[in-house]
Amino acid sequence: MNAEVFVDTNIFLYSIDDSPAAAEKREVAREILRTERWGWSVQVAAEFFVNATSSKRKFRLATDLTNSLVETWLCFPTAEINADIVRNAIVLHRRFQTSYWDSAILATAKSLGCHAVYSEDMNDQQDYDGVTVVNPLPSNSSHEVIGTTSRIPKLTGPASIGST
Repeated sequence: MNAEVFVDTNIFLYSIDDSPAAAEKREVAREILRTERWGWSVQVAAEFFVNATSSKRKFRLATDLTNSLVETWLCFPTAEINADIVRNAIVLHRRFQTSYWDSAILATAKSLGCHAVYSEDMNDQQDYDGVTVVNPLPSNSSHEVIGTTSRIPKLTGPASIGST
């Protein structure tokens, strides 16, 4: 299964955040999940489940509802973590000085054929061996957002699938 973009945990979390402060980010996140050809990994699924059900979250979801969302989203391209992804993540970690977990996301995105990772947590517009990180979410700066989809870039072209 291939995808065009890889969706990081924070996009899923914003899609369920009903707080007024997160309204713009929630709409963009939901638009991504509705319209993009996205994929994710079991790592992101686990991170979402843990964070969405955490008592530390103001917008905590019930376990049954969170499980239902995860089951629905598992119908999309979902990469498992395997030995090759671990090896490639370590290579990316060494090369780009990213955390191992971010490197695992980048390696997994590449394995799915994604040309971009949608994330708020990595360097926006940074290319990591053919996979570009894009922060599609509106910032809290004075930048004006016109429409909810204006921040979602339409990237074209295949990911570089060369060896790492």
